[in-house]
Amino acid sequence: MSEVKQRKKGISSSKTNEGSQTIEKQSSYGKLTNPRTSYNQSSFWMDSRTSLTIISLAVCLVVTWFLFQQSVQFTDMERKYNFLQQEAEKILDVENKVNLISEKLASSESVLQEAASSISVMTDFEQEISSLHNIINDIQNNEQTLSLKMQSINKKFQNVTNSWRRSLDEMNTNTSGLKSEAKFIHTEVTSQINEVDQRIKSLSERVKDLEDSTARNIRTVKTQEDDEFSRVEHKLDLHAKAVEKLEEEQNSLVAKDTDLNQKLANYEPKIEECKTHLPTIENAIHSILRLSSELLV
Repeated sequence: MSEVKQRKKGISSSKTNEGSQTIEKQSSYGKLTNPRTSYNQSSFWMDSRTSLTIISLAVCLVVTWFLFQQSVQFTDMERKYNFLQQEAEKILDVENKVNLISEKLASSESVLQEAASSISVMTDFEQEISSLHNIINDIQNNEQTLSLKMQSINKKFQNVTNSWRRSLDEMNTNTSGLKSEAKFIHTEVTSQINEVDQRIKSLSERVKDLEDSTARNIRTVKTQEDDEFSRVEHKLDLHAKAVEKLEEEQNSLVAKDTDLNQKLANYEPKIEECKTHLPTIENAIHSILRLSSELLV
């Protein structure tokens, strides 16, 4: 602004000098002119130029504020994606609990070798193992559905980052890192599920071996039949309680997943609105730059 005032003063002084010279020239011919006309024209041109500069600066501030708000919303979406990653870690905890159940079944093998009482007891035990196998299959199916939902969320997140690729290049790199971590978690979960399946197969084979050895050990274990049977029932009750806990945790995970999907669906209209506003913002920036270049020229 000080430069503009100095320019105004320089222009006004030069104009007054020129006006005095024209008055002197016109007085020699007997004609009089007013120097205020040229001065008013020059000052009006400088005021219009200053006002255009101020308007362009105001528009730049508005556009900067809008981009800042959009970046805040994008940061919120990234936080929610990290929350999904934490949910995947909780799923890994569920898998660890399943492994703990399989370890307990393996530890109970030595007890069952001594406590194989009759074919009916063994069939009940096989039914419990089959029910556990069905529960683990259900958990595996839920893992697959969750992985599909994670992939769909990754696709939506990738579309959003592509729309903002000119102004948010650093967030694109963060998104690729999150995708690689999600794939790594998915591979670990699948490997753990395969290990659980292998352990269940080994347990079924051991149960068959126990059935073969039951006929030979009936005479030796009749005296200890009642005590060992109560121990087996206690172990099975503990396993049933653990399975109920797993089912409750699975239901809570499903509820959280539906909540996350609803939140993402609520954010999709905002993303579409940002996409629609992008061309107008770019045109405004280009027009501001063009006006600034014209004013500087």
